[in-house]
Amino acid sequence: MKMGEKTARKNNQISEQYIKEILQSLKSINYGSITLVIQDGIVIQVETKEKIRLK
Repeated sequence: MKMGEKTARKNNQISEQYIKEILQSLKSINYGSITLVIQDGIVIQVETKEKIRLK
């Protein structure tokens, strides 16, 4: 575990890098979902599922 992760855990904050990743995922999909996987109060994974609408 890195020093920044310990600090994030103590303060229960999401790092700026995680926020950037989440925002990038939001910008990249039109339909779908974004799931955050959290363990011990730390975001460990961001899952993006995109759905394609067929007309």
